Amino acid sequence: MLIGWENAALGGVLGLLIGSFLNVVIHRLPKIMEQQWADECRHHAEEQALATGQVPAAAAAAARISLSAPRSRCPHCGHAIRWHENIPVVSYLALRGQCAGCKARISARYPLVELATAALFAFCLGHWGLSPTGLAWCGFSAALLALALIDWDTTLLPDDITLPLLWAGLLAAALRWTDVPLADAVWGAAAGYLSLWLVFWGFKLATGKDGMGYGDFKLFAALGAWFGWQALVPIILAASVIGAIIGLIMKFRSQLREGGYIPFGPFLAGAGFAALLFGPQRMLERFLGLLGL
Repeated sequence: MLIGWENAALGGVLGLLIGSFLNVVIHRLPKIMEQQWADECRHHAEEQALATGQVPAAAAAAARISLSAPRSRCPHCGHAIRWHENIPVVSYLALRGQCAGCKARISARYPLVELATAALFAFCLGHWGLSPTGLAWCGFSAALLALALIDWDTTLLPDDITLPLLWAGLLAAALRWTDVPLADAVWGAAAGYLSLWLVFWGFKLATGKDGMGYGDFKLFAALGAWFGWQALVPIILAASVIGAIIGLIMKFRSQLREGGYIPFGPFLAGAGFAALLFGPQRMLERFLGLLGL
């Protein structure tokens, strides 16, 4: 039977591998969603054309993309990434952060995602061992990290990740893989969704603008399922204050996007990670302590 540090080491290795895959998910899933939306629009246009007796315009065939195909390539020169150029962290260091074909700069975020996933998996398996509970929290960490970065890049929180994360939290509670009773998980999911839904409509009625997206409701519901309804207030408080601080910094540095907004999902995810590492109540105590409250 593995002891704590061995479980942590195993988690670190597994996290590096999963982190490499997360880089693919973060990059490609939004593009896959765009393809699906384009297909739906084209299908609707064809139906409308047929309904009015017109001949649908022939659509140009677009290259299809999935999480597994085509093979990863350099976006600058098209160099196909070979297996020995795709070893987590090691290949980045060996290539000195450059494409093997054209020497274009490779973003440091790729190895950072791999290292972050490794650290999270090491914590989960080191804390809970190689058990259903440890593996469940590893899955939670991977999904939350992918959502945070996708939302930061695109302001999208894909249902393909948020909804499975929500149901996985409820299932983990039902199977007693977490310390959250099933009733608390169910109420956490319901209260998480409804609370941000009410904030959304209150803000919209008051200003006529959308303050957040529906993906934020689903992500907060998922956090409620994993941590229980009692964790919702600490999580939303930490996410809101940190988001406001980061937003002010970006505003003073003129880094806000068009429209003057930043996505809220990454801050919800950050609060979720803090709740994982410290526990919701202890997280709130530390957070208030840092603010001098």
